[in-house]
Amino acid sequence: MSKNLQDTVTLHNGMNMPWLGLGVFKVEEGPELVQAVKSAIAHGYRSIDTAAIYENESSVGQGIREAMLETKIFREDLFVTSKVWNADLGYESTLAAYEASLEKLALEYLDLYLIHWPVQGKYKEAWRALETLYQEGRVKAIGVSNFQIHHLEDLMKDAVIKPMINQVEFHPRLTQKELLRFSKEQGIQLEAWSPLMQGGLLDNPMLKEIAAKYGKSVAQVILRWDLQHGVITIPKSTKKHRIIENAALFDFELTQEDMDQIDELNQNLRVGPDPDNFDF
Repeated sequence: MSKNLQDTVTLHNGMNMPWLGLGVFKVEEGPELVQAVKSAIAHGYRSIDTAAIYENESSVGQGIREAMLETKIFREDLFVTSKVWNADLGYESTLAAYEASLEKLALEYLDLYLIHWPVQGKYKEAWRALETLYQEGRVKAIGVSNFQIHHLEDLMKDAVIKPMINQVEFHPRLTQKELLRFSKEQGIQLEAWSPLMQGGLLDNPMLKEIAAKYGKSVAQVILRWDLQHGVITIPKSTKKHRIIENAALFDFELTQEDMDQIDELNQNLRVGPDPDNFDF
């Protein structure tokens, strides 16, 4: 199990990806985001996750460049993810979307590029584009986001390359047991977005009790639970003290009993859209 913030998991293509990263969903372009990215990198984070639809790739890129100058960290030490939006799904349009993301980020390549949502009838062509980018060495790893088991099975029927990552909503109210098991069987690494359920679990009495026992915050307990399930996690924060707190996960371990108790909070409850029923 990961022992520190820079520990990585090896994806099925041999690429190493950090277990913990910074998410920037719903954070607007501007100095606050630039500073958040810089803070995260200065405090040991090596993975940053954005997406075209977040409309903040320019600030993420700026934060990365400034952090590299200030911390003497090289581009190859970092792991940067972005995602192609639904409107751009298609072979040529996905290739163009990748170039647009690179341009906004002002980077020469991405470490991971994902299909953001499984739009029926569109994700296979987009996947062909991702395979092309990968085979040409333009991106280090490719994957999907918000794919259910049936989407993955459908994609893999025609795919040359199996997705390396599936980034999904995952937290104690949505434990995704079957998807997690399927992903492990297939060698597809699961990654959690909205791991803290957008703050919706921070007042949970049982989690508070577990947290008190370890002298940790509820957020730290949930993020640790992710890691012990073998799930990569990317909590979002723009506040320096939270960014630091969210990373202090490597000096304690939840017992199996506590893991099971947290699992029992599951209600198959989503705070985000349902991948089988969305219209955007």
